[in-house]
Amino acid sequence: MLYHILKAHDFNLPDDIYITFANTGKEAEQTLEFVRDCGVNWGVKIHWLEHYFADERPKHRTKEVTFETASRNGEPFERLIDDRKYLPNPVTRFCTSELKIKVMERFMRSQGYKEWSNVLGLRYDEPRRAISARKADYQKWDNVVPLYDAQVTIKDVIEFWNNSSFDLKLRSFDGKTLAGNCDLCFLKGANTLVKLIKEEPERADWWIKQEQKFGKDSAATFRKDRDYIHLVDLSKQGDLFGLDDSSQTCFCHD
Repeated sequence: MLYHILKAHDFNLPDDIYITFANTGKEAEQTLEFVRDCGVNWGVKIHWLEHYFADERPKHRTKEVTFETASRNGEPFERLIDDRKYLPNPVTRFCTSELKIKVMERFMRSQGYKEWSNVLGLRYDEPRRAISARKADYQKWDNVVPLYDAQVTIKDVIEFWNNSSFDLKLRSFDGKTLAGNCDLCFLKGANTLVKLIKEEPERADWWIKQEQKFGKDSAATFRKDRDYIHLVDLSKQGDLFGLDDSSQTCFCHD
């Protein structure tokens, strides 16, 4: 999507178009490298943004970082959890709202905008999400879905990257990048999480640490139906047959 927007402007974007990436600190290193590579290879400025807490009000702030200075150990996410004193869950996803949506909103306001259009890379084969995004009423901005309007599907996206000089270096399964977004996001299916933990067991350490902060309190796990210690135990077993893999996707507009 970004490439075609750049191409439409002869790779010279107007001053009122901003490319943003909101980093939670739990993205895979390959994701950070990919964002950097898009900027380098296509000659476009990407604003790397993170949430941080200020000593004075308003305490929720947005700061601009770089590939080199971006958080890599979940720092923004963990500070948010410590401030809330409970964990986000599939119903109360304050991680998405605070670390993605509001981070980018504050950035746009800092540029002097009161209203703007938010361009999202939702495809034609994601009709429910695309239509939902376009109908969403944020008052301050409207969502635009050019890939959906152009009837671009996952097949087109894969073909594009197969012909590119660089790509996201995370493993893809049937066009799905399991380790995308936060590495072990609680919205991923259980089978997916177990596969990812089996590949890199240390991925689970940060998530277990967060769950252990609250003891046996009702807010002690990211989900009621599982915890990350149990997922680690499952990753050590050979047979995952019957393990639920229903998942949701965390997008900055959800």
